[in-house]
Amino acid sequence: MIGPVSDMQSVAPLFDGWQETMVWSCLQGVMGQVYAPAGERPKSALAVLGDFWFFAGEPSEDLFRFQPSPRPFAILVPRHPGWEPVIQAVYGDRAVKRTRYATRKEEAVFDRTRLEGFVRSLGEEYALQPLSEPLYRQCQAQGWSRDLVSQYPSWGDYSRLGLGVAVTRKGELLAGASSYSSYRGGIEIEVDTRPDCRRRGLAQAACAALILTCLDRGLYPSWDAQNPGSLALAETLGYAFSHTYPAYEVTE
Repeated sequence: MIGPVSDMQSVAPLFDGWQETMVWSCLQGVMGQVYAPAGERPKSALAVLGDFWFFAGEPSEDLFRFQPSPRPFAILVPRHPGWEPVIQAVYGDRAVKRTRYATRKEEAVFDRTRLEGFVRSLGEEYALQPLSEPLYRQCQAQGWSRDLVSQYPSWGDYSRLGLGVAVTRKGELLAGASSYSSYRGGIEIEVDTRPDCRRRGLAQAACAALILTCLDRGLYPSWDAQNPGSLALAETLGYAFSHTYPAYEVTE
């Protein structure tokens, strides 16, 4: 039987050394949940946070078939290549393999002057402001911006754990950089721009402002890139590329 893990020490060795902040969020009990087969010392485990499902330990087909809740879309991230044949066996063509780009965690050297320059470069018609409750509601109401706050079910949750910066024009949300998730000591950054407002430097300014806010608060603004464009923006902001890794996107 597979169920939620209450004793994180029993599964922590399976994830040891994995430089993934969403895994840290789960293990720390801040956000997300860890699942494993019943037993004192599980040999495999699954950490779930939002769309991301992280598999560690010995490959287990039962763990892949386990669904704690309905999931129309999921990003499956295996700890090592041994999991990949199991993914193919369970999902077949429904599992589309993607390449993601990790940046070095807590090794980025941010140039505050450069980041401040990105913030100042924002056009005069736009405003940069902290993600407030009205802006939180705007994020929830639109498909393109929903992931800026989607892991925080209420404004109370976001105000307690989350952190974000919005780009607006006359009060209307156009872009934002926010915490997709939170862990002790930092956040995982999500950045989104309304489709008709892209390529105007809005995301760059929002990200720069959020990074500066994190630095002021002693938090690490972690960045994991979905594609080369996201990696290029990260490197412009001061992050350093670490490695690529496979992830499988599954749509039910």
